[in-house]
Amino acid sequence: MGLDLHRLAEERSLALHRLVVERARTDPQVLRKARQRVSEWLVTGATARFYAEAWAELLRRPDEAIFAALVDGSEAARALRQTTPFAGVIDPRTRWRLWREVRSRLEAA
Repeated sequence: MGLDLHRLAEERSLALHRLVVERARTDPQVLRKARQRVSEWLVTGATARFYAEAWAELLRRPDEAIFAALVDGSEAARALRQTTPFAGVIDPRTRWRLWREVRSRLEAA
C-alpha cells in the first residue's frame, strides 16, 4: 500500500507547527504577526470567517495555551492548522527539509 497523502499532509503540518512553537517561544513577533494576520482576515474576508474567528479566539489565550493548541492532535486542531496565520515563520529551505524528513519517516514506518 502506498503512502497516505492525507496523513503526510497532516504530519507535515504538525511538524511545521512544532517549529513555529520553538520560534514563538524565543521571538514574541511570531505571535504578534499571527494576531495581526488574523485581524486582517477578519476585516478582508481573505479566509473563511469560521477559521479566522477560531484563530482569533485561540490567539487571545496565554502563550503556553496557544503553543499547546498548535501541536494538539485533536481533529479540531488538525482542521485549524490547515488555515494557519503562521505562514512565513519557517523559511522555505527549512520547510522543505522538514517535509522531506517527515515523508522519509512515514515511508520507513
